[in-house]
Amino acid sequence: MPRPEFLEDEAFRSLRAGDLTTYHQQIEERDVVDFTDADLRAVDMRKADISKVVLRGAYLRDADLRGVDLRDKDLEGCTFLRARISGTFFPPELSAQELRNSIDLGTRVRMTVLA
Repeated sequence: MPRPEFLEDEAFRSLRAGDLTTYHQQIEERDVVDFTDADLRAVDMRKADISKVVLRGAYLRDADLRGVDLRDKDLEGCTFLRARISGTFFPPELSAQELRNSIDLGTRVRMTVLA
């Protein structure tokens, strides 16, 4: 897996800085916001609009995801070490054990296709 990246993207920088006003302005006209393999360590995403965001492979260590709806996200390769996830919706393809391993041990999650 690639190392987490600090993206050259104003939306990314604004989200990391906690400036949600600028973040929302930056993503307003976009169809997709690609944060693939992004370093989102310790980012508070509770009030961020992530409906257009691609999170595949993102590094979400210590992130605050409380109440965030991730059901439609491809989380393959993400890591959630010590992330706060109370009330977070996860895709059904992500097993509880896989998520627990990521939160406790920092492993990158594998999504399983449900038949």
